[in-house]
Amino acid sequence: MEISFDTDPDRYRHWSLAVDGPTATLTLAVDEGGGLVPGYELKMNSYDLGVDIELHDALQRVRFEHPGVKVIVVTSGLERMFCAGANIKMLAASSHSWKVNFCKFTNETRNSMEDSDLHFIAAVNGTAAGGGYELALACDEIVLIDDNSSGVSLPEVPLLGVLPGTGGLTRVVDKRGVRRDLADVFATTAEGVRGPRAVRWRLVDAVAKARDFDAEVARRADAAAARSRRGGTGGVTLTPLKRDGLHYPHVTVDLDRDAGTARFVVAGPTAVPGDVEQLHREGDASWLLATTRELDDAILRLRTNELDVGTWLLTTSGDPAAVAAYDAFLLEHRDDWLVREIVGYYRRTLKRLDTTSRSLFALIEPGSCFAGTLAEIAFAADRQYMLSGRFEDDEDPLPPAVLRLDEFNAGLLPMSNGASRLRTRFAGDAAALDAALAAAGRDLTAADADALGLVTGAPDDLDWADEIRLVVEERASFSPDALTGLEANLRFAGAETPETKVFGRLTAWQNWIFQRPNAAGPEGALRRYGTGRRADYDRKRV
Repeated sequence: MEISFDTDPDRYRHWSLAVDGPTATLTLAVDEGGGLVPGYELKMNSYDLGVDIELHDALQRVRFEHPGVKVIVVTSGLERMFCAGANIKMLAASSHSWKVNFCKFTNETRNSMEDSDLHFIAAVNGTAAGGGYELALACDEIVLIDDNSSGVSLPEVPLLGVLPGTGGLTRVVDKRGVRRDLADVFATTAEGVRGPRAVRWRLVDAVAKARDFDAEVARRADAAAARSRRGGTGGVTLTPLKRDGLHYPHVTVDLDRDAGTARFVVAGPTAVPGDVEQLHREGDASWLLATTRELDDAILRLRTNELDVGTWLLTTSGDPAAVAAYDAFLLEHRDDWLVREIVGYYRRTLKRLDTTSRSLFALIEPGSCFAGTLAEIAFAADRQYMLSGRFEDDEDPLPPAVLRLDEFNAGLLPMSNGASRLRTRFAGDAAALDAALAAAGRDLTAADADALGLVTGAPDDLDWADEIRLVVEERASFSPDALTGLEANLRFAGAETPETKVFGRLTAWQNWIFQRPNAAGPEGALRRYGTGRRADYDRKRV
């Protein structure tokens, strides 16, 4: 079954979006029979990938179509049940690869809520368990109804033999500052915590009786809106993507399944808007917004549907000067709401590329335009190869490739570790970073880029084809599991942040635990959940 990430509010089965001035309300009322694949019912507002695809789309709609919105209230349309988290039967029946991709997309969607000018308030009007509480944790504030039955919990350890999979443990201690002993009690107590104790333990920000609940949420929304710097008029409608297979107007992906490769070609701009009003008129057809939407969609489709295509070759086509001019336009108008949202979306898409468990090689060839914003695609790669000179056997050889840096490479598009890709690249070598940034604004030849440490290698025309072929063939000969671990360990140098913990530590351990017999075996907790029989654990600690 091929998974599509296309949707729009008219097709939502699980979420509804309502906008009232500066406040938008996202209400979760999951259609029990609306699972993405057959075999399970989405009871108690539990979710699967299809529910999260709608949430991701809804967040994008608010960002671009409703620029006047400053606050999003996330709540439930069911009585006494905010969200029960990921559907257990779905998890128990899913392959390991499906669980990995599901957890990763869910994590990215939650993280995107925190990487935003929008303020999120979780109006927890019922029980929030597991991933339901993790959804609330991704919000800036949590208000819990005080009705003697509703509470918050992370019951994965006591009930399922796994861990909270979307940042729960990390956000409890790193974001909310819950004491570790209290967090230990909380995460091993299946029934969770409710009422004033949840406030004392810092698990929520406030509790309110049912009669006061809506007013408390509204008061906090009004206060957050008054503090917000977000705002704009007009809005940009996100129209359906134009796609033929994996070919889009600005992004093309060609698969070679025998070699296990996907070759991306990202086209640069052909023109720069004359003014910011023209950018608004272009809407979702404007170059960087259209390109980002297409790149994001291609990454998601490949990650989910092409598991055996393990090496992605990242290339660009166009005029580096045109990219530099477009970047200059964006920088000049960086305070415009639409520019901020476009750059934010591109930043999050690059983060998705960073966390993709594929080998990423950037090929900087004649005719490419790895400048500024598009150079970040190269620096997201595990290696960068830049042709020195031209392809001499071409009938109409293109000018030699160049690499060009600008302000976008200096920190405007940070990774999950909070640092730029260049700073991460030169971790511990401040002089090398300074030298690279000093070269911003000029076209760098292969020799220049090699001398500055911006590329892995700079072979000439005689060696190019053989070197790239050998690199790809070597990668295909290695264990995919080992490569995923290798790449994930090397990509995020420097100090950890809560976001890198979620991806690097929490999801890695979660996915390991998901495979263990104690969780996923025939007598494990996931398989026996709901049967009335206790899991049969192997008691050895390893």
